[in-house]
Amino acid sequence: MQICTLASSSAGNCALLSHNKVRLLLDAGISCRRILSSLQALQVDPESLDGIVITHEHSDHICGLTNLCRKIALPIYAPAGVAEGVREFCPETAPYLQVIPVGEDIPFRDIAIRAFHTPHDTRESVGYRFTAGQRSFALATDLGHISEEVLSALLGSQVVLIEANYDQAALKAGPYPPSLKRRILSDHGHLSNRLCGLLAGRLWKEGAHTILLGHLSKENNRPEWALETVTRHMKEVGAVPGENCRLLVAPRSDCSEIVEV
Repeated sequence: MQICTLASSSAGNCALLSHNKVRLLLDAGISCRRILSSLQALQVDPESLDGIVITHEHSDHICGLTNLCRKIALPIYAPAGVAEGVREFCPETAPYLQVIPVGEDIPFRDIAIRAFHTPHDTRESVGYRFTAGQRSFALATDLGHISEEVLSALLGSQVVLIEANYDQAALKAGPYPPSLKRRILSDHGHLSNRLCGLLAGRLWKEGAHTILLGHLSKENNRPEWALETVTRHMKEVGAVPGENCRLLVAPRSDCSEIVEV
């Protein structure tokens, strides 16, 4: 199994998961043009895609969805609440939506897909775990705190993409209005570098060999801040990025390296 992010930030999110002949897009929060050009750079034929898996209906996760479906008739997989939100904001995608359950392994060709709830300020928000044999990749962004459901879903995955959205000091001193700061800091907002570091350490102890930090805020974070904070917390439990594990920052607007699960 392989994972490559096409973009990962508060401005737009999209990733490609590949395993044997299975190819799934994870969210479509950048323009259709950017998605297609990124796939071309990766030498992936868009017609070979098997579908799109959606985490929630915020624009930085679905803004390219309508135009992409106009180009390619792809099934869109999402739990009921997520699908309802997508249908509201992208009504043209309604014929392509396929509702999947939360908390169950859904066989999909050579892999199993499991959606799990993430605590975020929308009608429904989920992360996903993808399993092929004994190997798993898990994705969890847009979460205000680390719930038991999130932790249980992530533990045991070899590769994880988790949110390191903001540096707390930068957010508090930054230009955002107080209402937006409160939203981000809330239990249904986004995850700080510190909380991401605590989560990363726990995941490493349970078998994660590669951790990607994603969904960084351009205004309230920097890759070097996220790496420094997360590395510090991981070292407290014995994880040493570069020695016994890998710690990467997913680029905001470019393709990441291809990570083997």
